Amino acid sequence: MTITTEERQIIREVFDMVEKKTTHMLDEVMLNPIERYNSADRVQSEIDTLFRKFPLVLGHVSDLAEAGDFFTHDATGVPILVTRTQEGRVKAFLNVCRHRGARVEKEPCGKARTFSCPYHSWTYGLDGKLRGIPQPAGFEGVDRSDLGLVELPAWERFGLIWVMPSVPEHEVDIDAWLAPMKEQLNGLDLGNHFVFRKWELKKNMNWRLLLEGFQESYHFCHAHRDTACSGYLDNQSVHLNFGPHVRHALPQPNIEELRDKPESEWEYRKYFMTQNYLFPANFVQVQNDHVYIHFVIPTGPDTCIFQCMMLIPEEPKTEKAERYYTKNYDLIRIVFEEDFVIGEGIQKGLKSGANTQFIFGKYECGLHFGQHAIDAALDGKIAV
Repeated sequence: MTITTEERQIIREVFDMVEKKTTHMLDEVMLNPIERYNSADRVQSEIDTLFRKFPLVLGHVSDLAEAGDFFTHDATGVPILVTRTQEGRVKAFLNVCRHRGARVEKEPCGKARTFSCPYHSWTYGLDGKLRGIPQPAGFEGVDRSDLGLVELPAWERFGLIWVMPSVPEHEVDIDAWLAPMKEQLNGLDLGNHFVFRKWELKKNMNWRLLLEGFQESYHFCHAHRDTACSGYLDNQSVHLNFGPHVRHALPQPNIEELRDKPESEWEYRKYFMTQNYLFPANFVQVQNDHVYIHFVIPTGPDTCIFQCMMLIPEEPKTEKAERYYTKNYDLIRIVFEEDFVIGEGIQKGLKSGANTQFIFGKYECGLHFGQHAIDAALDGKIAV
């Protein structure tokens, strides 16, 4: 795989850190009030802005492999229906009938030529247009052209399906929004990957606590002493802040193999795990030979949903390949759960009064970048 200029610079920075026995540092410690983690008003504001007015990754292109394929998504609190039209376009709609508001499609996924409301059988095409009303004489004078399913912005980019869960007041330029991450995401070729596993977990903690577990590596050799610790340099990583997106490169100990090689022979992915934070709540976590796509969703001040899919380069064709990827899946579930147990413990302690604020260290860069971006979005200073 071709190494980029950005990746060469990351490797140089890691070598410099190792030599100087330091890591990526910001100028100041940050204090973060705990009200941001347990306030009902705060989380509602985050839901209304971050989870309504920004594109979110809801699926993989294989979820909509052919015309008529569809899936539904409800975790954000918005009933969403996503499908591929006969013309091959990805479309998303509010999964709500325009007659009396019933849910148009109840299945989590499937294949359809039309969608028919179970209440009175108002029928819609894959393009969302109203196709049929039983006993239409009772609706004489109703303008059918204005009663299609409410369309949401949807895009197919980098092998992933993106949806904005509200109708925007202006046209959204998804390519400009994702431009800082384009080189990295394009190089992964995720559209040709295979979805090996998908899972969803409900957790008793604020969504930010779960999110923050992916934004710094300071905790690796403490929380993950017997699992992930040995796989990476201890708290030596590089953060590239693209505001509001962040690329976080975590080097493995074997990166020393590159030190005596000419740069023309350098590789990147073999020596790093990269956590690409896609604002506001997705991560593309790149391992050596597979990728995890995360989605963290608030459901209350002290509850959230974690959705994840594991993508591998191709469908396993042998038992050996199946065992290999299953082993990786089992390990990542253990590592994630180590973080989740700690996060739920933090949530329980918020009301104790022990802390009025959390301290973000100078090398917990991703926490700084993430909090600043969220605050800016809530203040209307970041928009897509």
